[in-house]
Amino acid sequence: MVPVEEITRVFGDRAGKAEVYRDLLAGAGVERGLIGPREVPRLWDRHLLNCAYLGEVIDEGASVIDIGSGAGLPGIPLALARPDVQVRLVEPLERRYAFLREAITELDLRDQVAVARGRAEDVRGEFSASVVTARAVAPLATLYGWALPLVVTGGHLIAIKGRSASEEIAAAAGTLQAMGITETPEVLRVGPDEESGTTVVRVARGHGPLRSPSAPTTPKRRSPRARRR
Repeated sequence: MVPVEEITRVFGDRAGKAEVYRDLLAGAGVERGLIGPREVPRLWDRHLLNCAYLGEVIDEGASVIDIGSGAGLPGIPLALARPDVQVRLVEPLERRYAFLREAITELDLRDQVAVARGRAEDVRGEFSASVVTARAVAPLATLYGWALPLVVTGGHLIAIKGRSASEEIAAAAGTLQAMGITETPEVLRVGPDEESGTTVVRVARGHGPLRSPSAPTTPKRRSPRARRR
């Protein structure tokens, strides 16, 4: 059972809106298959607070794109906890997109939160932000290629991951190198304590040019003399 004090600490005067969002997930979210029925008793700690804790590592006034937003996680809890940030939810599936639009209206967040239907690849070149977030979207090796092109120079990808985050970073090191990212990803723990906090991976976009991880390497051309040998 999550203490009321923790909900108030995280969401402040928007704790009431967080309660409304929790009820939306427990009702329409379950009915439309966005949230499993077994998750309802754990909505506060496993979903709302777990996502809202991201606000601890996001700069004041940041712009945020939440890719593969699903039922609005982590974008909506983050917006509720951080009224100073602007959030754009990106979700390709129609039923989820419709739920997100309804939730934004119900929570009166239209001045702070927008939603776009599509995949991360679809909005590339149309939207960008200082922070791109993701939760349960894809392994890092794949997520890097989807998310980092949406991050402005000097911004960050912040992905919610499990306790095997370090192993996942190691497995995806080659992808970062192929993209020209030289900064080492950070594993951060946010939240009140180790037991109830959230593990995130933060990757800096850096200031150099970004390459496609799947782009083939152009072979060096040999001189005519070399070809005749």
